[in-house]
Amino acid sequence: MKGYGQFCPIAKACEALGERWTLLLIRELLCGSHRYNDFKRGLPLISPTMLSQRLNVLQQRGLVELRRSEDNKSREYHLTQAGLELEPIVMGLGEWGARWVRSQMSDDDLSVELLMWDMRRTINCAALPDCRTVLHFEFHDLGQPYRHWWMLAENDGIDLCVDDPGFDPDLHFISDLRTMTALWLGDTTIVAAESDDRLKICGASLLLRNLPEWFMFSGFAAVKSGLSDARGSG
Repeated sequence: MKGYGQFCPIAKACEALGERWTLLLIRELLCGSHRYNDFKRGLPLISPTMLSQRLNVLQQRGLVELRRSEDNKSREYHLTQAGLELEPIVMGLGEWGARWVRSQMSDDDLSVELLMWDMRRTINCAALPDCRTVLHFEFHDLGQPYRHWWMLAENDGIDLCVDDPGFDPDLHFISDLRTMTALWLGDTTIVAAESDDRLKICGASLLLRNLPEWFMFSGFAAVKSGLSDARGSG
């Protein structure tokens, strides 16, 4: 990236963070992704070459470091202190986006891979039964291989897959991608989506009753849009 030719700290920060994919890669690291395949699931459109380049640059800039995994069998990427200090900046940017530009989402912005990956990492396992819990999501507007998704929650961990794991689902969600995305972002509610026949949930009654306790929405879902206020004040 060509520099701005300015000593201003804002300009220098933009030079360090302004390249395509960089802030989203930091988002993934802040959300708990540490391995190459995790980054690919959170950033499905990034090419392997670009991902490697961005990780290398972040290491060179002192924002990311390589560590051995706890089992000492693989390498993991972790934020350094400099990288961790970006959290309020990145989350603040997300809050601004939720307040002012989330309504500009087009069909091209919809990504079932990112949606399912985000949902998977925010499920509250502590509120699920101690035994294995199988969640099946069906997107009736998508073709294979993205129509069916399964989450297997067991031992405080969740596996996400597009291949049938062979277990009967405890809960079955049927919807379309836009509705599930709107639900995840807080732009609609389960009650509203069900009443409009855009969402159907069926399965274990206990899971249905406790759904608000374990089915967590986006961290920005509670951010109120500022567009109506801005238009009203004009």
